[in-house]
Amino acid sequence: MGCLLGGAIGDALGAPIEGIPIAQIREKYGPDGLTEYSAERVGIGAITDDTQMTAFTAQALIQASVRERAKGIGGAAIGMLQSAYLTWLRGQGETIPEQDEVWGHGWLAQDHVMMSRRGPGTSCLSALHAAAERQKPGWPLGTVEEPINDSKGCGGVMRTAPCGFGARTAETAFDLGCRAAALTHGHPSGYLTAGVLAATVWSLLRGAEPTPALERARAELIRWKGHEETSQALDTATALARQGSPSPEQLERLGSGWTGEEALAIAVYAVLSAQLSMVHDPPDPSSSRTGPAELGRRGLRLAVNHSGDSDSTGAICGNLLGARYGTAVFPGHWQANLEVRRTIIQLAADCSLEFGPNPPTEPDGHGTPSRQWLQRFPAT
Repeated sequence: MGCLLGGAIGDALGAPIEGIPIAQIREKYGPDGLTEYSAERVGIGAITDDTQMTAFTAQALIQASVRERAKGIGGAAIGMLQSAYLTWLRGQGETIPEQDEVWGHGWLAQDHVMMSRRGPGTSCLSALHAAAERQKPGWPLGTVEEPINDSKGCGGVMRTAPCGFGARTAETAFDLGCRAAALTHGHPSGYLTAGVLAATVWSLLRGAEPTPALERARAELIRWKGHEETSQALDTATALARQGSPSPEQLERLGSGWTGEEALAIAVYAVLSAQLSMVHDPPDPSSSRTGPAELGRRGLRLAVNHSGDSDSTGAICGNLLGARYGTAVFPGHWQANLEVRRTIIQLAADCSLEFGPNPPTEPDGHGTPSRQWLQRFPAT
């Protein structure tokens, strides 16, 4: 729940200032930049396509797990992800041919906010249109082996945190994240960053601290062809964080966040810098702003206050902080005023059920998914 809520909170916090120069942000909101939700663009706590696609990723992975338990065979996750994204695509008001399968359908498709148009990325739209034209949604078109394009935009990495939920190992999560992103982003920096995020989330959810979690993900990263750009971005982010004195000017040395490696590096910088600042510049004990929520404030405010893709860098930072520290790391009013709070809480509960030790089953002794669960997450 922390991972999914954190991603949505970071997305909503950064959305109103996406693409606005930091000087203008400070002029409008003050020297510290944007520090709370703003009603600009859509409304208080409103999310973007980042949270929408992350939610459809989580739903599709639940469906793939349910299908594997029901049929005793796996391997359908990437096809189900593509089908889910096509369902999302139709919700953006895009006209696509009728599809011959319904794997992408599920309760999220009935959620108006999750299906409304909230600034979808060009690479995602064009790649999914190409997949839709084949009218075979369960057959992945964009793959690591046969890239669909040469895009390295951050639209791949910003949606793949759920790939770290149910995977058996960090390495499996890395591969799943890469393949999920490669459906729409064919450049190595577009999908390898997604692998790093998924593998890092996998470790964080299982108790690792951010630095060891990143190190494990990076050990897998260097085994992949084309990793150099992402590896260098992460090296720079880590080194900058160690220097202390975090600021938008320091952060923007990593880029603007429009590409995968820049967005991931900015989010990592924000997480590590916030951790170090809590040690070197602890909050006043007499202040109400102490404890885990102060870490979340510092991390997300740093992650979004820059001149680039503020919602995506905020979303990734929120995914990482929430995966390690849970919901307590985010101020309560940020959670309460989040537009999709109820939806995210329900989706997180569903993920916890399916990927936890006791997924919903029939009392037949074979682990067959319960009838009600199959109705909620249709697997065929």
